[in-house]
Amino acid sequence: MHLAYPAVLAVLLFCTGLYGVLARRNAILVLMSVELMLNAVNLNLVAFDVWLRDALHSGQALTLFTIAIAAAEIGIGLAIVLAVYRNRGSSDVDRLRDTAETDEAETLPDGDGDGTDHAAGAATGNEDQATAPAGKAKKAEATP
Repeated sequence: MHLAYPAVLAVLLFCTGLYGVLARRNAILVLMSVELMLNAVNLNLVAFDVWLRDALHSGQALTLFTIAIAAAEIGIGLAIVLAVYRNRGSSDVDRLRDTAETDEAETLPDGDGDGTDHAAGAATGNEDQATAPAGKAKKAEATP
Protein backbone atom coordinates (compact mmCIF):
# COMPACT_ATOMS: atom_id res chain seq x y z
CA MET A 1 0.00 0.00 0.00
CA HIS A 2 1.28 3.44 -0.87
CA LEU A 3 1.40 5.90 1.99
CA ALA A 4 0.25 8.74 -0.28
CA TYR A 5 -3.36 7.55 -0.62
CA PRO A 6 -4.36 7.63 3.05
CA ALA A 7 -2.21 10.72 3.62
CA VAL A 8 -4.01 12.67 0.87
CA LEU A 9 -7.37 11.51 2.19
CA ALA A 10 -6.35 12.59 5.71
CA VAL A 11 -5.31 16.01 4.43
CA LEU A 12 -8.66 16.42 2.67
CA LEU A 13 -10.54 15.38 5.81
CA PHE A 14 -8.49 17.70 7.99
CA CYS A 15 -8.93 20.67 5.64
CA THR A 16 -12.69 20.04 5.47
CA GLY A 17 -12.84 19.96 9.26
CA LEU A 18 -10.74 23.10 9.57
CA TYR A 19 -13.02 24.93 7.14
CA GLY A 20 -16.02 23.78 9.15
CA VAL A 21 -14.54 25.05 12.42
CA LEU A 22 -13.65 28.44 10.95
CA ALA A 23 -16.74 29.05 8.79
CA ARG A 24 -19.66 27.52 10.68
CA ARG A 25 -21.83 29.37 13.16
CA ASN A 26 -23.77 26.44 14.60
CA ALA A 27 -22.04 24.83 17.59
CA ILE A 28 -23.10 21.30 16.61
CA LEU A 29 -21.56 21.70 13.16
CA VAL A 30 -18.37 23.00 14.78
CA LEU A 31 -18.24 19.87 16.96
CA MET A 32 -18.76 17.68 13.89
CA SER A 33 -15.91 19.50 12.15
CA VAL A 34 -13.62 18.84 15.11
CA GLU A 35 -14.53 15.17 14.83
CA LEU A 36 -13.55 15.23 11.15
CA MET A 37 -10.17 16.63 12.12
CA LEU A 38 -9.68 13.94 14.76
CA ASN A 39 -10.61 11.24 12.24
CA ALA A 40 -7.98 12.61 9.86
CA VAL A 41 -5.39 12.25 12.63
CA ASN A 42 -6.62 8.70 13.32
CA LEU A 43 -6.28 7.80 9.65
CA ASN A 44 -2.70 9.08 9.64
CA LEU A 45 -1.85 7.13 12.79
CA VAL A 46 -3.13 3.85 11.35
CA ALA A 47 -1.56 4.47 7.92
CA PHE A 48 1.87 5.17 9.38
CA ASP A 49 1.52 2.18 11.71
CA VAL A 50 0.90 -0.11 8.72
CA TRP A 51 3.61 1.56 6.63
CA LEU A 52 6.26 1.24 9.35
CA ARG A 53 5.17 -2.33 10.22
CA ASP A 54 5.36 -1.57 13.91
CA ALA A 55 5.41 -4.75 16.00
CA LEU A 56 3.73 -3.04 18.94
CA HIS A 57 1.03 -1.42 16.78
CA SER A 58 1.44 1.82 18.68
CA GLY A 59 -0.37 3.81 15.98
CA GLN A 60 -3.47 1.69 16.40
CA ALA A 61 -3.25 1.94 20.18
CA LEU A 62 -3.01 5.72 19.95
CA THR A 63 -5.99 5.68 17.59
CA LEU A 64 -8.09 3.85 20.18
CA PHE A 65 -7.00 6.38 22.81
CA THR A 66 -7.93 9.26 20.49
CA ILE A 67 -11.35 7.73 19.81
CA ALA A 68 -12.01 7.47 23.55
CA ILE A 69 -10.96 11.08 24.11
CA ALA A 70 -13.13 12.22 21.17
CA ALA A 71 -16.15 10.40 22.60
CA ALA A 72 -15.69 12.15 25.94
CA GLU A 73 -15.22 15.48 24.19
CA ILE A 74 -18.44 15.05 22.22
CA GLY A 75 -20.38 14.08 25.34
CA ILE A 76 -19.23 17.16 27.25
CA GLY A 77 -19.55 19.41 24.19
CA LEU A 78 -23.12 18.32 23.49
CA ALA A 79 -24.06 18.85 27.14
CA ILE A 80 -22.70 22.41 26.97
CA VAL A 81 -24.45 23.09 23.65
CA LEU A 82 -27.78 21.81 25.03
CA ALA A 83 -27.43 23.98 28.13
CA VAL A 84 -26.65 27.04 26.01
CA TYR A 85 -29.58 26.25 23.69
CA ARG A 86 -31.97 25.97 26.63
CA ASN A 87 -30.81 29.29 28.07
CA ARG A 88 -30.44 31.29 24.84
CA GLY A 89 -32.78 29.59 22.39
CA SER A 90 -30.01 29.31 19.80
CA SER A 91 -26.77 27.40 19.40
CA ASP A 92 -25.20 30.16 17.32
CA VAL A 93 -21.50 30.50 18.15
CA ASP A 94 -21.49 34.26 17.55
CA ARG A 95 -24.16 34.78 20.21
CA LEU A 96 -22.01 33.06 22.82
CA ARG A 97 -20.08 36.30 23.20
CA ASP A 98 -23.05 37.60 25.20
CA THR A 99 -22.12 35.17 27.96
CA ALA A 100 -18.75 36.83 28.55
CA GLU A 101 -18.22 38.19 32.02
CA THR A 102 -18.76 41.89 32.53
CA ASP A 103 -16.03 44.29 33.54
CA GLU A 104 -15.28 44.74 37.25
CA ALA A 105 -16.29 48.43 37.09
CA GLU A 106 -19.82 47.57 35.96
CA THR A 107 -22.33 46.68 38.64
CA LEU A 108 -25.44 44.65 38.13
CA PRO A 109 -28.51 44.66 40.35
CA ASP A 110 -28.68 41.69 42.66
CA GLY A 111 -32.22 40.84 41.62
CA ASP A 112 -33.80 40.80 45.09
CA GLY A 113 -36.23 43.53 44.13
CA ASP A 114 -35.24 46.19 46.66
CA GLY A 115 -33.68 48.41 43.95
CA THR A 116 -30.19 48.59 45.47
CA ASP A 117 -26.91 47.31 44.12
CA HIS A 118 -24.89 45.37 46.62
CA ALA A 119 -21.60 45.59 44.72
CA ALA A 120 -18.59 47.28 46.31
CA GLY A 121 -18.32 50.09 43.75
CA ALA A 122 -22.02 51.01 43.53
CA ALA A 123 -22.57 54.61 44.59
CA THR A 124 -26.03 55.02 43.13
CA GLY A 125 -29.15 52.91 42.73
CA ASN A 126 -30.32 51.31 39.51
CA GLU A 127 -29.43 53.12 36.31
CA ASP A 128 -31.99 53.89 33.67
CA GLN A 129 -32.04 51.16 31.00
CA ALA A 130 -31.48 53.71 28.21
CA THR A 131 -28.29 55.04 29.83
CA ALA A 132 -26.95 51.65 30.95
CA PRO A 133 -23.86 50.25 29.23
CA ALA A 134 -24.40 47.80 26.39
CA GLY A 135 -23.40 44.80 28.50
CA LYS A 136 -26.03 45.63 31.08
CA ALA A 137 -28.73 46.09 28.46
CA LYS A 138 -27.96 42.71 26.91
CA LYS A 139 -27.85 41.10 30.34
CA ALA A 140 -31.19 42.67 31.26
CA GLU A 141 -32.78 41.42 28.04
CA ALA A 142 -31.56 37.87 28.66
CA THR A 143 -32.95 37.60 32.19
CA PRO A 144 -36.62 36.61 32.45
